[in-house]
Amino acid sequence: MLTAITGVNWGDEGKGRMVDLLSRDYEIVVRYQGGNNAGHTVVNEKGKFILNLLPSGVLREDVVNVMGPGMVVDLAHLCGELDRLAQAGLPLGPDRLKISDKAVICLPYHPMQDCLEEDRLGDAKYGSTRRGIAPVYGDKYMKKAVRMGELLEPEALKERLNGIVAWKSATFTGVYGAQPVDFEAVWAWLEQYGSRLKPYVCDVSAYLDEAAGGGKDILVEAQLGAVRDIEFGIYPYTSSSSTISAYAPIGAGIPGRKLDRSIGVMKAYSTCVGEGPFTCEFFGEEAEKLRAAGGEYGAATGRPRRVGPFDVVASRYGAHMQGADEIALTKLDVLSGHERLRVCVRYEIDGVQTDRFPTGARLDRAKPVYETLPGWMCDISACRSWEELPQAARDYIQALEDAVGVPIRYVSVGADRDAYLIKP
Repeated sequence: MLTAITGVNWGDEGKGRMVDLLSRDYEIVVRYQGGNNAGHTVVNEKGKFILNLLPSGVLREDVVNVMGPGMVVDLAHLCGELDRLAQAGLPLGPDRLKISDKAVICLPYHPMQDCLEEDRLGDAKYGSTRRGIAPVYGDKYMKKAVRMGELLEPEALKERLNGIVAWKSATFTGVYGAQPVDFEAVWAWLEQYGSRLKPYVCDVSAYLDEAAGGGKDILVEAQLGAVRDIEFGIYPYTSSSSTISAYAPIGAGIPGRKLDRSIGVMKAYSTCVGEGPFTCEFFGEEAEKLRAAGGEYGAATGRPRRVGPFDVVASRYGAHMQGADEIALTKLDVLSGHERLRVCVRYEIDGVQTDRFPTGARLDRAKPVYETLPGWMCDISACRSWEELPQAARDYIQALEDAVGVPIRYVSVGADRDAYLIKP
């Protein structure tokens, strides 16, 4: 069984929470794209963990975790994550963590370039996390990136890196008027952190293909959501990688395998970190109340998330892009205590209503068209069955399912591992 867990919206939907929950039924968990520019928050009996690079299966001691070739890896950040897990009594050895030799390294000059470019853009900035993700993916496609496997051949790497740094220095000095890149500093950084990670580097394609052929169940995990996908998202305010489930076998390293199941994760309301169009955005006191209730601050950056009501138009589009067979709905408990709940059912663009998600300048002009549903004035965080939910909560879930057009199977009513129920 090869299953993908992906985001339906702008990211921060609660994928890590669902991977942690569902990984009990899988032997291998693979992260297949992105870098440390977003985080998955997992809460269990061992505490609260924010994972930026490591797959969310690391908190189960019987699961092997894989970082696929579609990822970009900041070595220093990864070492920090491994250290924090070890301090919590959850050390990861090469038997439980495998890093693709084809994954690309996010070098120290990539965050520097990210910051320089965002500063150059000024008010037109993309809302980058400034962690170097766009520059390192750019270098990957210009064939000027360093891959994890090259750490195992230091002499060849040093020779190639010299040419790359000379090219990057020309960009820094000529485009940004900045200081050139210090080759010796970059090499020292690679030696310091790369030496720790060499034992984890391997051909994950061979490992995963053998595992799949042997009948092992594999769960593949995305970062961010469909609306941030480089191809199908709100370009140019997207991530720099493909967040779509169809890319999962490729980014994981087993392009010859097909997904058996796609689970899309979406929140019971809308959130967004960063710049770009966000049609249903709340402002002022209304936004602050929802943000505080949901603890809506970026796991990677701590930035306050933009918040708003559930967006049917964006969610239907995202679920379709993800090829979702079923949905996990998260943070339903955050909406408790509201007498009425607004839901965006259509957009109005230039005086015409539409239920199709637009792109480009048309999305910038979109205005939300709302309908209102009854809320529930009680705490639902202790509910563990469909029957325990108040009728208004069940009606709300059913309305979202009908509107998005994909069955909702899992409903999260809290951050803890067991705070969920299954919809019949």
